[in-house]
Amino acid sequence: MIFKPSPLKDVMVVTPEFRTDERGGFARIFCEKEFAERGMNHHLSQGNIAYNHKKGTLRGMHYQLPPMGESKLVQCTRGSVFDVVIDLRKDSPTYLQHFSIELNADNRIALYVPEMFAHGYLTLTDDVEMTYLVSTPYSPEHERGVRYNDPAFNIQWPMSVEMISGKDNNWALFIQEENTNQTTKT
Repeated sequence: MIFKPSPLKDVMVVTPEFRTDERGGFARIFCEKEFAERGMNHHLSQGNIAYNHKKGTLRGMHYQLPPMGESKLVQCTRGSVFDVVIDLRKDSPTYLQHFSIELNADNRIALYVPEMFAHGYLTLTDDVEMTYLVSTPYSPEHERGVRYNDPAFNIQWPMSVEMISGKDNNWALFIQEENTNQTTKT
């Protein structure tokens, strides 16, 4: 695996190194030892798959509060997505900054998302499948989100959102969330 730091502190782009032969190829996308050596959360609790039928579907921007904060390793295994993370760690030098990257079945890149980063993606093609390895099980009472089009983050999405859940479309604006104390300090 090739680990490349993103502009956001602790977010890592992970590119598999394939060994190929006449059958095809094989590569690791996770190694407990290599993640630990880089200070990345290497404890896995759950694996998830998300499937999206239509281009223009947005999922996000989600995170979980401590003590159920989750680190994620996300990868697009079919189709293509515009993947975005936002640093919500108040003590971070990249607080409130975001990073975006295209993940797709051809580039096979994975994105490591630490705790207290909002995460989401917009599908760029029909029939998208994403895999998630997460450090903590889903906990509805700890789930939070920020609005994908919140001016506090100024995310430039590459196309219009055609499909989004009511919950994801109605997260409070970040300034409101800060004022109502729905986020916690890390």
